[in-house]
Amino acid sequence: MSLYLSVDCGGSKTLAAIANASGDIVGRAVGGPSNFAYVGPAVFIETVRETVINALKACPDLPFTTEIQLPPPVRVFAYAWFGVSGVDSQADIANVTPPLSSLLSIPPGPRLSVGNDAQLLAAPVHFHKDVRYAVTAVGGTGSICVSFKEGADGKMEEMGRVGGWGWVLGDEGGGFHVGREAIRQVLIEYDKASVGPPHSATGPKKTLTDRIIEHFGINHLLEVLSLIHYPDPPSTISQDVILTTPPNLAYRLIPREKRLSQLSPLVFQSAFEDHDPIAIRVLSTTSDMLAEEIAILLRPEDGEGPFPSRAVKASESVMCFGGSLVGIESYRNLVLKALERRGHVFKYVEFVSDAAALGATGLAAAAQLL
Repeated sequence: MSLYLSVDCGGSKTLAAIANASGDIVGRAVGGPSNFAYVGPAVFIETVRETVINALKACPDLPFTTEIQLPPPVRVFAYAWFGVSGVDSQADIANVTPPLSSLLSIPPGPRLSVGNDAQLLAAPVHFHKDVRYAVTAVGGTGSICVSFKEGADGKMEEMGRVGGWGWVLGDEGGGFHVGREAIRQVLIEYDKASVGPPHSATGPKKTLTDRIIEHFGINHLLEVLSLIHYPDPPSTISQDVILTTPPNLAYRLIPREKRLSQLSPLVFQSAFEDHDPIAIRVLSTTSDMLAEEIAILLRPEDGEGPFPSRAVKASESVMCFGGSLVGIESYRNLVLKALERRGHVFKYVEFVSDAAALGATGLAAAAQLL
């Protein structure tokens, strides 16, 4: 069959899309988290397996006489493209390719493309004929920035990469960073109040501090410290434990990184709905740091001064955003304004809402040229 599979493996969810030879999306599915560095090889493969099977179930006229399964009993996919968060080196690609090859019955090589999830975002460069460069920025649970150059054959050459180090070392501008900075900023304000006058009664009706206290079900802000630092839960939790854990202790069932990244919606709500100055400061800080990472990939527009030989000009590039946080226009604009302050204005700006579908249709289109 001539089916083309693209899978976007992220820290929060897995998106699979299947296109036919005409480039029409005929199957799609959503699965759980599949960041390779976080979940490990076994969980990664199982998540991909379940998600792809569910996408296949949506496809009409499959050549199966039995229940859909992977590896497939017959050849199903002509090409497959995986963009995997947590895959950041050739060694990572070498580790993840064989199990994906076995899962899909596609031999390693040109029919099976595996790379970081940022690669899927670069596809819009193909639609802008007057630029050859794409700068991608993933801003979801985590973050990474990668620049690409489109070759004459349509293949993408990676020019530079910044970030993608995971929540312990980086993820600037992503969900974890926003949540961590939110806790930091409300604690800083609390500490300031210990040596200064009490806060004015004027301000938002519900502050970011209020939302955080309410979210964790605590009575006092400083109680958040023990919640955030409480050890990660075991890799497997019995259903009995889940059902018998009281709501005020639910944080014990959640990994520490998620305890912080799940706060990002509260920050956005406080900033853009309640206009809480602390929440606004949080997003200004995190968006500026994401812009700083993007700027490392760029060269000055005037061409003066030293700059890396593989850096690109924003004016000659399309900026491709992807991820839940930069999907919010107000936050995306904060990043673009921070870049503009540094002298970088992109010729085009795109937000890729469905990288998996874009990858699948791109595979189908490229196959017609071969």
